Amino acid sequence: MLLFWGVAVASEPVRIPGSIRFGEDFEFDIHAYRLRRSGRILKLERIPTEILAVLVEQQGQLVSREQIVERIWGKGAFLDTDNSINGAIRKVRQVLKDDPEQPRFIQTVTGKGYRFIASVTNADLPRPVAVPNLRPVVVSSRTAKPGVRRWPVLLVLLGIAIVLIAVLGLYLRRSHSQVRALSPSGRVMLAVLPFENLTGDPSQDYFSDGMTEEMIAQLGNLDPQHLGVIARTSVMQYKHNTKPLDQIGRELGIQYTLEGSVRRDSGKLRITAQLIQLRDQTHLWARRYDREPGNLLALQGEIAQEIADEIQLRIGGHEQISSAEQHPLSPKASETYELYLKGRYFSNKRTMQGLQQAIEYFQQAVDKDPAYARAYAGLAEAYALMGGYSGSPPTELMPKARAAAQRALELDERLPEGHTARAVIAQTYDWDWPTAEKEYQRAIQLNPNYATGHHWYAECLALQGRFDEAFPQIESARQLDPLSLIIATDYGAILYFSRQYDRAIEQFRGVLEMEPNFPRAQMLIAAYVQKGMFAEALAEAEAWRRRDHLPWSWVMAAYVSGRSGNQTKAKLAVEQLQRLGRYRELDPLSFAVAYIGMGENDQALLGLEKAYREHSSSLTALKVDPIYDPLRGEPRFQELVRRIGLAQ
Repeated sequence: MLLFWGVAVASEPVRIPGSIRFGEDFEFDIHAYRLRRSGRILKLERIPTEILAVLVEQQGQLVSREQIVERIWGKGAFLDTDNSINGAIRKVRQVLKDDPEQPRFIQTVTGKGYRFIASVTNADLPRPVAVPNLRPVVVSSRTAKPGVRRWPVLLVLLGIAIVLIAVLGLYLRRSHSQVRALSPSGRVMLAVLPFENLTGDPSQDYFSDGMTEEMIAQLGNLDPQHLGVIARTSVMQYKHNTKPLDQIGRELGIQYTLEGSVRRDSGKLRITAQLIQLRDQTHLWARRYDREPGNLLALQGEIAQEIADEIQLRIGGHEQISSAEQHPLSPKASETYELYLKGRYFSNKRTMQGLQQAIEYFQQAVDKDPAYARAYAGLAEAYALMGGYSGSPPTELMPKARAAAQRALELDERLPEGHTARAVIAQTYDWDWPTAEKEYQRAIQLNPNYATGHHWYAECLALQGRFDEAFPQIESARQLDPLSLIIATDYGAILYFSRQYDRAIEQFRGVLEMEPNFPRAQMLIAAYVQKGMFAEALAEAEAWRRRDHLPWSWVMAAYVSGRSGNQTKAKLAVEQLQRLGRYRELDPLSFAVAYIGMGENDQALLGLEKAYREHSSSLTALKVDPIYDPLRGEPRFQELVRRIGLAQ
């Protein structure tokens, strides 16, 4: 249900002010929800702005908390009054610089509610006017035209109706062209902001996060040619974040947001959701759903379809889009799905402990339902990623990943995650590049909004030296997941592999400005070396070594020191690596890189051959990484490149 502002029937004509003034220099556009002071737009979040509008329209009258809840969230909504209303009033007062002890604008009536006490004038007229009682009119989300306000019939003249129809037609045409202009791909872009967990129990975050991820998947599959949906990695950065919607829109490059909340209580499930157009922060659609937990998948499909219907009204020009039909889950299937959500929650943490917990939950899900393809795909991905976080040999993990991916696709060949899991195994373990490419392409075909598919396919192409094909794929990933640090870093890696060192350095620096400890951005050191910027490379390597003490920081210290001519320091770093190797498993490629920096090519080749025997995934960069340039004339190196399928 969506609230539009209407006008109560009056005994005589009343002009409705588009903007009103109060205080000495505040101007508030009620229809656009925009607050200014001395002409400057003030940043105020949506809920505080809506509460201010409610208070202003009832200027001088007591507005109870119950009235605010009903007007903003709907009658009977689950709401933590203290945290929501009080917090919103506090934010309004901060913007207005209003003292609650000696208020000029908002007076608190203890135990009752609030009253707006400042005088109000029409911003367009010099004389004071009474603000009409603006009552919300409830418009069906399935029949309301976006942007149209319902006026009382007695006040609508035929001539005005004709003008309004003409203006509406012009508005929709302009809206369509502006939306197209905002997206480089010509698609409308939408972000599903993290659903809020209203249970009061942080351990239930997996459920609200799972709802967010599932809605991204549902909407992403609706109409990929016309509707792009921002990936999870980017939107989750706004969890517990109070950034204004217009700022979020600029950062993500979107025109619409879906936001909502989830609450489970005594076996009941309540989900609220609302679709917002960011250009003017218009609320296009809002609904509340009360369901049994077993109906979650069907509910997600229902929400996705209603949003699709609303966006269809906005963008037009193509066939009706519809979501796949979802049926209520049985109790057993509901339990399985919840285990899967927990697995996704921990897998997305991208830590060794998180991946271990994810594997446990995915395994429980397939034990409960051996035909649940998505849980097998989750298992495959977790096993495939585990090697990079745990240091476990690929020979232990990859067979498990392969078996899970195979089973996932036997159960559901149309599962994009199953195809990417199979692709990454083929790429990093089998060195079967044609199969990897075919599987990535299939995943993207099944879901063109799948940011991970575009990202990993870009990496696959770049490692083969096919940069002209890699850059469009990484750009698609960046558009779908604009705040992802790993995608931003791998864009820098592709620039580095293609010998665009200045642009790569700029890109890596940008990542480190966002997250100074992001490990993969250490590639900045190698880019500095290729540019001959040894002082900067040494400083960066030393900073990483002091910060994390991980083996790779010693590798880079040895490499940079050797390349800069300081053999003594390089040998000390290699000795430190050897000491670390006595207590933990080290990738043989680590020593190879260190020896390349020191000019000891025979030792470097021995390390690479050992890495080949152990199926090191790091070997996939042999063809394109400038680090290996000193070895390219060596027949043994050329043979190694051929054996991993990367020869010309």
